[in-house]
Amino acid sequence: MIAALFVETDGAYFGLPGVDPWDEARDARKYAGPWPVVAHPPCQRWGRFWHGSTRKPHQFELGDDGGCFKSALAAVDAFGGVLEHPCDSRAWDAFGIAKPHRDGGWIEAGMGGWTCCVYQGQYGHFAGKPTWLYANRVRRKDLPELRWGKTEQRIHPRALELHGYE
Repeated sequence: MIAALFVETDGAYFGLPGVDPWDEARDARKYAGPWPVVAHPPCQRWGRFWHGSTRKPHQFELGDDGGCFKSALAAVDAFGGVLEHPCDSRAWDAFGIAKPHRDGGWIEAGMGGWTCCVYQGQYGHFAGKPTWLYANRVRRKDLPELRWGKTEQRIHPRALELHGYE
């Protein structure tokens, strides 16, 4: 059994055998074990536009996510598992996690765990979507070998024409 924390109601984790999904209604900040976790804490207050939009900047505080990232990190450290956040998440600095290399490979996170950068495009996402992972309570030799490195964008040409790359 694993606990999937901070997941979308009725999303991909719901209905999977061996998965205990924790959506917003269950409040994943209250997870107290005992199973390893897959954590997807909200990233809005840690990413490039943590402060708000370019038209209305500085309407939010950096890291003001109601303690979601902190509790997800604590769950991974306590029960094992993995936490996922966008590449360049400011949470890595805020919580003292070493920044992984963009070209891939697991490195020591500096707090007992491991971290890496993986591109979701390697696993079917239309965009490359670089993503940082933090794993803990696993031995180095047991970390999975992932598909490392950048991928080609597979954005539909019409969508690219209408909305642009960014």
